[in-house]
Amino acid sequence: MLSGVNLSGANLTGANLPRANLADADLSDVRLRNALLAEAILKKANLSRADMSNVKMNRSDLSRANLRGASLMGAELIDAYLARADLTDADLSNANFFNAELSTANLMGAFLGGATMPDGSIKRY
Repeated sequence: MLSGVNLSGANLTGANLPRANLADADLSDVRLRNALLAEAILKKANLSRADMSNVKMNRSDLSRANLRGASLMGAELIDAYLARADLTDADLSNANFFNAELSTANLMGAFLGGATMPDGSIKRY
């Protein structure tokens, strides 16, 4: 269990962490490119400015997570739970949020070009 751990700035590129419990963890400025975090718990985690390009986080819980300024380009978040997540100024280009819970997430200033939204629609640039 990694709940509450401080991994700020760590290089976790390609990490294989399915079902990991990273609730309340400090993952700010972390590099998680191409990582597998399917069914992971990241409730209230700090992922600000994280590089999460091409990460696979299907069915993960990111409720109340801080993703301000994070890069999730090409990320898969199918069936993910992002209730009250803060995605302010995040790069969500080409991310897949099909069937994800985004209704209460803060998307102010987020770039959504090419992203697949919960209803299956594609955001145009």
